[in-house]
Amino acid sequence: MTLHLRVGFMPLVDCALVVLAKDEGFAEAEGLNLELVREVSWSNLRDKLNVRLFDAAHMLGPAAIAATLGVGGVRAPMAVPLALNLDGAAITVSVRRYEELARLADGDMADTTVSARALAAMVARRKASGLPPLTFAAVFGFSSHTYLLCEWLAKSGLVLGTDIRFEVVPPPQTVEALTSGRVDGFCAGAPWNAAAVSAGVGAMVHSSTDLRRNCTDKVLAWQADDLERRPAAVRKLTAAILRASDWACDPANIPRFARHLSAHDRLALPVDLLEPVLHFNLVQGAGRPPRQVERFIRFDRAALRPEPAHADWILAGMERAGQIVRTPDMSEQARAVFRPAYFPGGDD
Repeated sequence: MTLHLRVGFMPLVDCALVVLAKDEGFAEAEGLNLELVREVSWSNLRDKLNVRLFDAAHMLGPAAIAATLGVGGVRAPMAVPLALNLDGAAITVSVRRYEELARLADGDMADTTVSARALAAMVARRKASGLPPLTFAAVFGFSSHTYLLCEWLAKSGLVLGTDIRFEVVPPPQTVEALTSGRVDGFCAGAPWNAAAVSAGVGAMVHSSTDLRRNCTDKVLAWQADDLERRPAAVRKLTAAILRASDWACDPANIPRFARHLSAHDRLALPVDLLEPVLHFNLVQGAGRPPRQVERFIRFDRAALRPEPAHADWILAGMERAGQIVRTPDMSEQARAVFRPAYFPGGDD
């Protein structure tokens, strides 16, 4: 019997395994009729999963934990039987702001401490001149992107939301927000940094791997009770995604991989923008050559195991961002969102 599953996703490179599970036939081979629905914001994904308009969703790991804890005004308990990637984000600023940072930098801008100190100098100069504070965006308040921004700023004593204004801008809107001057910079997943650079409005400052390797990012989220209530559906979709992982990790498949993602109902972006990202060859902008970043984004099976320890970094990020005051009970609940027992070969 074929099971129909409706899965929501956001247009990012890290939705790849869900897309490949459908488009390369892995879901069908597992007895699934997979319907993919492109969404416009992470809050839409969370809310539609909560009211069962979606069976499962491509989701920010921190958003799944926040919803489970009821932080941010919405309580929607979720469970994660597997992740969808590690790493894959970058911090991009407008070309003008990058040029200012480069002039203020005392050392190599590739060093995250050097760039953070240059940013602190810019913030101080603007304050002394009576100019408004800079504005940086992340794709959602509860996201690795927010916490990576906080970690970067902390290297020079800056606080996101205090020294620099903070906004939430969904990934597909980041390029327009930078173009219009609504924001001075953003942290988002691929390919939106590359899109900003290619449009001539952005310059990449750092990849997420410059700040933290093997950073938890997107997951496949279900309603918490579905893991026990619908075990066959969970098992089949997990198997299809693991088959997609094996396919995605074969370099020979990258041209076809990029074509799948470029489709109008997927990312709706040119293949020649997406393919270099899949080769980990990142455009930087501001007159600099592309940069090869080893394992910029991970889709391998080891990266997909849901690790309860990732919840510890997420909670630390929430605390640094002023979103929570951590308690032992909160830590236990957060770690329980990640369910390695449901991962093939996994255990608690």
